[in-house]
Amino acid sequence: MLRKDFGKSLVLTSHKVLLGLSQDHLKRFDYGLLEANTLAAFLRMQEAAKRDDIHITPCSTFRSFQAQQAIWDQKAQGRRVLLNKNNQAVDIQGKTDDELIDLILLWSALPGTSRHHWGTDLDVFDNQAIKPENLQLIDTEYHINGPCYPLSLWLQEHAQQYGFYLPYQAGLSGVSPEPWHLSYFPLANTLLAQFNLQHLTQMIEQSDIQLKQALLPRLTHIVDDYVLRVAPPP
Repeated sequence: MLRKDFGKSLVLTSHKVLLGLSQDHLKRFDYGLLEANTLAAFLRMQEAAKRDDIHITPCSTFRSFQAQQAIWDQKAQGRRVLLNKNNQAVDIQGKTDDELIDLILLWSALPGTSRHHWGTDLDVFDNQAIKPENLQLIDTEYHINGPCYPLSLWLQEHAQQYGFYLPYQAGLSGVSPEPWHLSYFPLANTLLAQFNLQHLTQMIEQSDIQLKQALLPRLTHIVDDYVLRVAPPP
């Protein structure tokens, strides 16, 4: 059950929450930080899955603007592997700034637009089916014959009962399908409705993010396609 005062406090601080600038609403657990209601719901779901021999394990929870920018900058600079839509490594030499932006956005959010900023979203795998060091977070790991396929099936059947769903689905989202990405929709929906392009623009302008000059004129499109365009919640 949500705290009675949650909606009011969310309105007052939503721009900081949405941009990954606040941790005041988060609670720490063994795998990172999540919003308190999200964490409680996740732990209930995790326990239920364990009874079915499914071991839901977070591999990414809350991520700050700064942490997301580090990922973005490393990819833009070629210090982190860039993958195309077929999960194949791409050589960035000779790529234009716009081409680099498009490639990064396939699998990584622009800082300030990541749902991981909110504390309502997390990436999961089954740590009894695949070791963390072998996990790549690619879709084949969650498809038939993949180590996390049983987890994927369990989530499709049961996640909604605990308030979770998959926001990134084929044909329904600008972001590539991510069968590992769960969102706690009772709160995520509220936050999404409050997303503010002006606040994001100001944050990007004030940052030292890579590819900034190419990003600024594209922010409206990026928000429309990669933030607002998600699979409809249950």
